[in-house]
Amino acid sequence: MPRSGALAALVALAGSARALRAAPAVSPRPASRLFGSAPLLECKGIEAKVIEVDKQILKGLDLTVNAGEVHAIMGPNGSGKSTLSKVLSRHPAYEVLSGSARLNGVELLDMEAEEAARAGVFLAFQYPVELPGVGNTDFLRLMTNAKRATQGLPELDPLEFLGVAVEKCKVVQMDPAFLSRNVNEGFSGGEKKRNEILQMAMLEPTLAILDETDSGLDIDALRTISDGINELRRDDNAFVLITHYQRLLDYVKPDFVHVMRQGKIIRSGGPELALELEEKGYE
Repeated sequence: MPRSGALAALVALAGSARALRAAPAVSPRPASRLFGSAPLLECKGIEAKVIEVDKQILKGLDLTVNAGEVHAIMGPNGSGKSTLSKVLSRHPAYEVLSGSARLNGVELLDMEAEEAARAGVFLAFQYPVELPGVGNTDFLRLMTNAKRATQGLPELDPLEFLGVAVEKCKVVQMDPAFLSRNVNEGFSGGEKKRNEILQMAMLEPTLAILDETDSGLDIDALRTISDGINELRRDDNAFVLITHYQRLLDYVKPDFVHVMRQGKIIRSGGPELALELEEKGYE
């Protein structure tokens, strides 16, 4: 049977398996706290460096993000935007020198990368890597079940998972045939970005950080990615969008826009600030 035919058969089986179960395949994710009492993310005075070159990049960064909000971070190259994303996702190539980043009241900077991911932090990369030999379905299922275990939920078996994954593919208008391929291997730039948003849809993170997800996308791919982001917005999660361009913010409306320079946020405002930057530049 051709690969696409086999996938279609598995999808049909997955639907039958779900119909036989009394409970839904995925239970609603409970809210992690009572919103309105404290920020979802509160960064205070973060200073951090790149270990390999021993260079400090973040120099006293402050940022507060509440549940239900979208924050856009803009700024010239070298200002520290991507470093912030790596520090919050606990990338081991960066060392925190001082400061605090509390996620739902828990210190994020004390965590390893895996712990941060289990706590609800998701990072979409500017340049998603290919993983030859690692099947997309296996990767997504292991990732999803690891998160479910953290939430005290039962694992999804392969058929249950496939049914859920096919539904999530609709969020980014991705052909379910991509599930049978290796992670990002042979994908176009736009397909890799869609696959990142698919991962986000499966994990349902508390804090999603998107590092220049719009870079390299044509207008159709940008609209598809933006529609996926908008569909995943909820009252109990938040997004931090790192971008150079207003065009993403035409589709994903931010609540706040921040300008970074020399490792800290130097100005904040509403969506109109992005329009001002588009017109006048960072100078």
